[in-house]
Amino acid sequence: MKASLIIAAASIIAACNSQTTNGSATADTTATDSANESSSADSGWTSLFDGTTLNGWHQFGGSSPGSAWHADSGTIHLHSAEAKSNKKAGGDLVSNDSFQNFDLKLEWKISQAGNSGILIYVQDDKATYKETYHTGLEMQVLDDERHEDRKKPSHRAGSLYDMIQATPGAVKPAGEWNTIELYTLRDRSIHVVNGVPVLEAEALTSVRLAGRMSVNSSPELSVCVAGPALDRTTV
Repeated sequence: MKASLIIAAASIIAACNSQTTNGSATADTTATDSANESSSADSGWTSLFDGTTLNGWHQFGGSSPGSAWHADSGTIHLHSAEAKSNKKAGGDLVSNDSFQNFDLKLEWKISQAGNSGILIYVQDDKATYKETYHTGLEMQVLDDERHEDRKKPSHRAGSLYDMIQATPGAVKPAGEWNTIELYTLRDRSIHVVNGVPVLEAEALTSVRLAGRMSVNSSPELSVCVAGPALDRTTV
């Protein structure tokens, strides 16, 4: 997936039986700030974004985020022009910690004709796996109205990329915020988009391994992601 993404940190949350380890990730995203600290203390949710820095994230296979990644106005944002001129400045953004059996909540919006993805269970071993999607399960982030990838049903927004199509109709147009929730338990995964369950998958062997969160990056388009937080409640 190639695209620019904005992720708002105000509401990225996940509940998990987590294993914490250091890792890497890259993506074209913007994450917006949400009341992360209070949610973590009060309800067991763990914030994956503090709203002002990229602490807790790094480039896939690296030790720190690429220089094209920025935390601006409570969002994580990829400066696509910089990423396009310098490939080392971008790259997929990966959480430092690993998680297993979790509930991940976040908000994202995509630019017109944008194409990106949110990956879970990424194994941060670039010597063995060249790309995040070689191990991670990817929820597609796409402008379903304009991008060519919409022609394949399992490549549309909310889908388990290239595997299972999401029920259509729940995703908002490019430029508008979408709320998603990803539940995983053992070998099952459920996608909820804007409050609507759109996909349930079973027998996913990769979810049996603890892995990292990742946002897919590309210098060609732009995306924002908001609110990473993870619920550490044991499942």
